[in-house]
Amino acid sequence: MGRSGFDNEIFFDTIRKNIKKYRAQQGLTAAQLSEKAGLGHDYLRQIESEKDRHHVSLVSLYKISMALRR
Repeated sequence: MGRSGFDNEIFFDTIRKNIKKYRAQQGLTAAQLSEKAGLGHDYLRQIESEKDRHHVSLVSLYKISMALRR
């Protein structure tokens, strides 16, 4: 945990779990969500599977959140 009390591991794990949760609630596959968000399927799968999750950009998170809006 950093000096600010912010824990990157918990932050990114929460984001990853929420993306998977809301995608599943909407009945979307990772491929469908990546298409809606305009992101590569492999990139989205990496985010959801914890690979390289510390390198996800705010722009990508925004695109995913907009794609998950109902």
